[in-house]
Amino acid sequence: MKPVEITDQNFQQVVLDSPVPVLVDFWAVWCGPCRVIAPVMEELAREYDGRLKVGKLDVDHNPDTAAKYGIRSIPSLMIFKEGEAVDMIVGAVPKQQLVRKIEQHLSAA
Repeated sequence: MKPVEITDQNFQQVVLDSPVPVLVDFWAVWCGPCRVIAPVMEELAREYDGRLKVGKLDVDHNPDTAAKYGIRSIPSLMIFKEGEAVDMIVGAVPKQQLVRKIEQHLSAA
């Protein structure tokens, strides 16, 4: 299972209308820290398959969604639940920190 590619066009369907929580990675090709956490995002996509959707949104190609959610620095990771942004992590953080955040939102489901 790989992270889903999210765009301005499919954001509503993939993220806001998702029946499970969604972790969105706001990133860009030129961003070094974004490349550092990319393998972590892939691991999370596999490990949480069916319980959490993991997606990546390239801010250079999808500026509308990035602007709507006030993304100023990347990587920014946002957790969406039932169409609402419920948490945000800025920067390349250790996987365990992401897992803790994800688990908080999954256990509250």
